[in-house]
Amino acid sequence: MTTRRSHPRLVRKLEEALGPELCARLEESTVVELMLNPDGRLFVERLGEGMQALGQMSASAAEIVIGSVAHTLGQEVDVDRPIVSGELPIGGHRFEGLLPPVVAAPTFSVRRRASRLIPLSAYVASGAMTEVQHEALVAAIAARRNIVVVGGTGSGKTTLTNAVIAEMVRVAPEHRLVILEDTTEIRCEAENAVFLRTSDAVDMGLLLKSTLRLRPDRIIVGEVRDGAALTLLKAWNTGHPGGITTVHANDAAAALVRLEQLTAEVSPRPMREVIGEAVDLVVGIERTASGRRIRELLEVEGHADGRWITRPIATEDRSHVA
Repeated sequence: MTTRRSHPRLVRKLEEALGPELCARLEESTVVELMLNPDGRLFVERLGEGMQALGQMSASAAEIVIGSVAHTLGQEVDVDRPIVSGELPIGGHRFEGLLPPVVAAPTFSVRRRASRLIPLSAYVASGAMTEVQHEALVAAIAARRNIVVVGGTGSGKTTLTNAVIAEMVRVAPEHRLVILEDTTEIRCEAENAVFLRTSDAVDMGLLLKSTLRLRPDRIIVGEVRDGAALTLLKAWNTGHPGGITTVHANDAAAALVRLEQLTAEVSPRPMREVIGEAVDLVVGIERTASGRRIRELLEVEGHADGRWITRPIATEDRSHVA
């Protein structure tokens, strides 16, 4: 276990292993992700620019990086436990590190935590969102509709979620927000907000059950990835509307199917009606060659006769950049 005395030493060791170039990139607000491949090649992804080569890192330095992160997280990393997941002690960025034998050589990825908030209006200004989409999303937030943001890895789900939360705070500053995450990524400037994080002993399902006793007006979950989705949906259905969460899926329709799969992990009975009652709007975001864009907005009106009752919100068919 890392002590208070040893933590600064481990952080210095980590900074030395990363080197001044990577440490500088972690300070850039436009950087989305830093990646090291097994062949020692480094890549950086910036907003609107895609991935670019960044140089090289030796396997020994990469191993020190992964080992230092593991120690600060209180984790063991070796051939039997070759994967380290958690927050980088520098900046709280999301870290995923792998060692042989699951990879040929030390490999890691650092998903940079957003340091600046992009308002919803900026999505329109950049062309990432149409005016119609913006108006519909703002109206849904004001009306306390439950929103699911869907997209693939690196599509910008968390950044968009932060923009939606900022709009929540603007239209209802008196609301108490309870925010649940596995890793710290959500940004919220509400005066009345409670942040909860999972741990090895407390999973998302337990946190959600505790959340209901914290008097929330809106419940926000960074990402649902297991059976805790059912607890969230039930909470949204029982007096806590106006929340938001994210789901990994390719499009809005697939998000509803994904929620079915997640609820099936804890319930033998299909929960399509529960999903149809709880989810009001699905927002699909994607990463394209020219940047991120809002692919679709899908209003969910329920489920009946074996089918979803939905209504797509008009989207202009043009190039979007974020």
